[in-house]
Amino acid sequence: MMVQPADDLCGREKEKDRKENNKMLESVRAIWIMARVMIHSRIQPDEEGSVVEKVILTAIFAALALAVGAIIVAKITAKANSINLN
Repeated sequence: MMVQPADDLCGREKEKDRKENNKMLESVRAIWIMARVMIHSRIQPDEEGSVVEKVILTAIFAALALAVGAIIVAKITAKANSINLN
């Protein structure tokens, strides 16, 4: 039986570790790229209809703000009119 030198064994183990590390690194790179693509697609969706949606949502919020303002003014006016000044 032939005994292999310790340097040769360490070299094989290092090579095996390097291959495993490369596989792991490639997996991490692939996951990173997929995550970046997913985040990019969610942050910057297709611009088709985006402006129209924003205009409609702005109009809805403006109408809601006017309605809330009108309700507050009506309640304050009713309360002020109910005060007896005599």
